[in-house]
Amino acid sequence: MIEAPKSPESTLQRILNAAIAEISAYGSARTTVVSIAQAAGMTHANVYRHFASKTALFDAISLGWLKPVEAQLGEIADSPDPARDKLERLITALFRAYRDRLDADPRLFDLFVDAFKENRSPARQHRARIRILLDRIFEEGLSTGSLAIKSREKAMILVFDTLYRFLQPEAIRIDHEIPRRSIEARLVLTMSMLVRALAGSII
Repeated sequence: MIEAPKSPESTLQRILNAAIAEISAYGSARTTVVSIAQAAGMTHANVYRHFASKTALFDAISLGWLKPVEAQLGEIADSPDPARDKLERLITALFRAYRDRLDADPRLFDLFVDAFKENRSPARQHRARIRILLDRIFEEGLSTGSLAIKSREKAMILVFDTLYRFLQPEAIRIDHEIPRRSIEARLVLTMSMLVRALAGSII
């Protein structure tokens, strides 16, 4: 029997799965396009037909992981909860998604850290998506009176500056040795102060 040719989608997924397995086992620095191709049972030329470079392949892995995370955050932003509650839920969900990824596979999380360090496409797109969701919550909070900020842009800066430790992948990586319960307790305290600031019309 002659087997039907594999679709481009199945070939693409084979490459991604092989890359994930290689990175998990050996780390990104030791993973090469050749080793990924061998693990996927194909030539490295075939890998390059789908990805222009190893970095592009790594970015595709990060983007694939971020897609369901951002979908979850979008659901939170679209929920009927008050803006202040949605802000806390969104930030907490985002931190937990990062930490879950780090706990599950530090080597794969390092792909995300590198993307942020080098300001590559996954990082830029992800930051833009988070800003859109936060701005939507700010707008809703202003319209309902639960937030009293004078400048949404300054509020955005305050959120990212205050929560740097919990939203910056490299900072989360550094904090990995600290017990998760302790870090989450600090996040709760920091979020409480931040929400009070945003509700108190100080910016």
